[in-house]
Amino acid sequence: MIIEIDPNSGFCFGVVNAIEKAEETLAKDKTLYCIGDIVHNNIEVDRLKGQGLKTINHDEFEKLSNAKVLFRAHGEPPASYIKAKENNIEIIDASCLVVLNLQERIKKTYLETIESGGQILIYGKKGHAEVNGLVGQTEGQAKVVERVEDLKEIDWNKPVILFSQTTKTISGFEEITKVLKLKCQNELKIHDTICRKVSNRMPNIREFAKKHDVVIFVSGQKSSNGKLLFDVCKQENSQSYFVSHPDELKMTWFTEAKSIGISGATSTPSWLMEQIAENIKLEIK
Repeated sequence: MIIEIDPNSGFCFGVVNAIEKAEETLAKDKTLYCIGDIVHNNIEVDRLKGQGLKTINHDEFEKLSNAKVLFRAHGEPPASYIKAKENNIEIIDASCLVVLNLQERIKKTYLETIESGGQILIYGKKGHAEVNGLVGQTEGQAKVVERVEDLKEIDWNKPVILFSQTTKTISGFEEITKVLKLKCQNELKIHDTICRKVSNRMPNIREFAKKHDVVIFVSGQKSSNGKLLFDVCKQENSQSYFVSHPDELKMTWFTEAKSIGISGATSTPSWLMEQIAENIKLEIK
């Protein structure tokens, strides 16, 4: 039997950087705070919790002082940096460089469009940590668009500038741009700011799923990226199974399989996929 771990799966660079910074800090300090889960994977969060990482929300962050706080890969709005300075908080900034660059672009665009009345749109998930950070660059003025129906709030007679959350799908972005091109009566600027290292995983996982009799997709329940990639996986291979923990494996899945593929979300650690591969090998033996 062949068991293969998808070479294109696992943490993206931004998540790797955040975890490395957390581990470096915890090697010297007993406690490090993080606003929100450092990664949408409970097992990895628990592993780092054992080293002293404490997950807090924004309300708890605002009451904190004289501490070290990690800003995860999703990035934070300007208000978080201001609050940290006020409360003597040392920031361990693990914001993804792609996200930081996008924040700067949106902030610059916002300052340029204040007088012209331009509308900044962000194609993304409402309430998502990255999106909150992007909207924060516009003093809360940017409009978040999740689907075509959200475009009803747009004033078609004013200029429109579109950006995207870095982890959204290209197909969804193209659907939004198609409507904007049809309806905008004024200037329209479209900025494709989707991270290709993340979006390219979709075509990659399609091919990976086709190669194997059974696919085990490993992801945390909170990962929207994981849910999206698993749906793609399932479309290509009906014998695809979603697991968050090695204990969820069922050996009946592999009864007639000659080839097993193991893949995961951008928030899935490589060590977890390797552990699942080992468990399968041991059970089969």
